[in-house]
Amino acid sequence: MQLLAVGLNHTTAPVSLREQLALAPEQLGEAVQAARGWFSRFNTRGEDEAALLSTCNRTEMYAASDAPDPLDASARFLADYHQLNFSELRPHLYMLPQHDAVRHAFRVASGLDSMVLGEAQILGQMKDAVRLADEAGGLGTYLHQLFQRSFAVAKEVRSTTEIGAHSVSMAAAAVRLSERIFDAVSEQNVLFIGAGEMIELCATHFAAHNPKSITIANRTLERGEMLANRFSGRAIRLADLPELLPQFDIVISSTASTLPLIGKGLVERAIKARRHRPMFMVDLAVPRDIEPEVGKLNDVFLYTVDDLAEVVRSGVENRQAAVAQAEAIIETRVQSFMHWIGDRAVVPVIRDLHESSELLRQAELERAKKLLAKGEDIDVVLEALSKGLTAKFLHGPQQALHRAQGDERARLASLLPQLFRGRR
Repeated sequence: MQLLAVGLNHTTAPVSLREQLALAPEQLGEAVQAARGWFSRFNTRGEDEAALLSTCNRTEMYAASDAPDPLDASARFLADYHQLNFSELRPHLYMLPQHDAVRHAFRVASGLDSMVLGEAQILGQMKDAVRLADEAGGLGTYLHQLFQRSFAVAKEVRSTTEIGAHSVSMAAAAVRLSERIFDAVSEQNVLFIGAGEMIELCATHFAAHNPKSITIANRTLERGEMLANRFSGRAIRLADLPELLPQFDIVISSTASTLPLIGKGLVERAIKARRHRPMFMVDLAVPRDIEPEVGKLNDVFLYTVDDLAEVVRSGVENRQAAVAQAEAIIETRVQSFMHWIGDRAVVPVIRDLHESSELLRQAELERAKKLLAKGEDIDVVLEALSKGLTAKFLHGPQQALHRAQGDERARLASLLPQLFRGRR
């Protein structure tokens, strides 16, 4: 069984491509089942495992498969499932086998592969993806063990290093960028579109700067009101955006919508109604909530998750020692996991040895019982039993030695004494 990780992230693909592979949480289970079906084309035993992780910064598949070329099969699945041209997608994919896949999973869970170095949100997203994959029947022995160890490594890294210290989050980066457009956030009206974890984090950061007003726009008004009440704000429905958008100076959006919520025409009308006062917009969603063409409008400053990368990277130098510590921990845990993988590989061999040995033992035992039933001397029977077992156990190795030649015989001759040297 081969372990692997195949996917793309913020370092290998732009947001315009990442959004084409993005999967909402409710789509992950179906995608996991489709991946297992895809692997079954190459392996009819149906033992392949699969899990998919999809965030604003990455979409990747972890798998365990006996397919002839599981890396290529996985990459082609991603292209086929999302109806993309494989030759165009391939240059943006990382394809990691065995220990590289394990190392990648550990780094992702620990926040070392994130745009925001050391951020903790990815661990929760990974746990949710694993739970959904398990519910869809995608996890077996290998992936279950991989993810449980990934979570343990992440906990160890966060508890023994300062990888999360001095972290500049996406939310903090959005505040910093807004201060480049406006002198003070305290004089601006801020709109948050969505009511998920990222919006909650952004609202917390902006609320610390005491903006003139905070408004939450959400498809479900009740959920929007729950979040708005925390920041002494108000909630509106998404359907109210066309009418109310001109009121807002700062707009932060992060929803799970598969289609843009804000188009160029809507923003054009809002800017006109604002008499061309500038509007700062941040689209943290993948797929994007705001049409890219909006960024071409005068008086509109639109940023995506990729645009925030430069701001986010600041402060990284302060964590280099922590990064080195984290990488060392991960490397040790990778070696431990690969040792477990190696042990798993010989389990079938050991099982077969036990089964064949048991058959030999039972045959000799039955023979001994029959002799005893006939009244044979017990010492003679036990002597025959021991010699019979010894002869049958040694028959295979002796035959192998007789058939082998040259270097193979020399290797067997040096190995067999180690295998059959019992404790004294």
